[in-house]
Amino acid sequence: MSFLIRPVRHDDLNQLVDLAKQFNLLNLPGDKKVLSEKIDRSEQSFADKLDKSKAEYLFVVEDLEEKQIVGSSLILAKHGNEEVPHSYFKIIKRDHFSQDLGIGFIHQVLRFQLDFDGPTEIGGLLVDRSYRRRPEKLGKQISLTRFLYMALYPEKFEERVLCELTPPLTDEGRSEFWEALGRRFTGLPYQEADALSQSHKEFIESLFPQEDIYLALLDSKARLVLGRVGEATKPAQHLLESIGFNYLDEVDPFDGGPHYGAQTADILPIKMGKRLMVADGKDCTFKEQYLIATTGEEFRATMCSVDIRDGEVILPAKARQILGVEVGEQVFAAPFHYNRGRQ
Repeated sequence: MSFLIRPVRHDDLNQLVDLAKQFNLLNLPGDKKVLSEKIDRSEQSFADKLDKSKAEYLFVVEDLEEKQIVGSSLILAKHGNEEVPHSYFKIIKRDHFSQDLGIGFIHQVLRFQLDFDGPTEIGGLLVDRSYRRRPEKLGKQISLTRFLYMALYPEKFEERVLCELTPPLTDEGRSEFWEALGRRFTGLPYQEADALSQSHKEFIESLFPQEDIYLALLDSKARLVLGRVGEATKPAQHLLESIGFNYLDEVDPFDGGPHYGAQTADILPIKMGKRLMVADGKDCTFKEQYLIATTGEEFRATMCSVDIRDGEVILPAKARQILGVEVGEQVFAAPFHYNRGRQ
């Protein structure tokens, strides 16, 4: 099969709605009106018509043979500004010691924080259920391709990148962390509060406690999920860790999900990626799998096996056709496989 990763277009709307309805992502809901607005914003962002604080870049995976959108991913160029700050709980440790009793405790506490000059954020990662577990690893492709675009246009993004991972939720989609903390200060159910926070942050700053919150005071169910990753999100966590992301000792104020982050320049597809000229060659050994992206006005990417020699890359004919590139043109290439400990 042939798969192309590219910016979303308006004629993708109906298929994107169907894809999003398979899941329950707040930043990519299965709502036709919301997704239409996101496509508008993405097209303007790719055309450099929006300020960084408003820019969103939405990518899709297209099955070229079936003419079907089967995956997506998103970059928010800047998450957190003076108008809509980025909110989170920082987890810190506080020591308490009693001279009289001769005992001490190290307590973990939550400290509410607002970031008015926030990082770039990645999200919106979806793969059609029928295309999961395929050898092409489409989720990994669409996830990593975002960093190729960031490498090509670093001026569009911040110097650090954030990813908010989904924690374990109940079968009903409820957050035990929210029930133990957030609901007591806002009176709102989890889904309503989390959806509201996408566009309105004032109630968080006004109603959440500004003082440190001792985790020992929360019930055991809330403590158990704090900073943990849900089973369905663990592959994304492992992929992020393999390319340089670390747990930031920060969690989402709604569901306690962990925040992972990295310096943009240190993310391995960006750090190890390079611009190469497409060459023609004989006796090629297409062994190494790379993500290849175009460097011209129209961004396109695909994963294929390549042969790299002396600053040049030899691509299979099918990959050149998918990308629309000819011999002598420049592409951006980044490895598809990473082992963080061996870079």
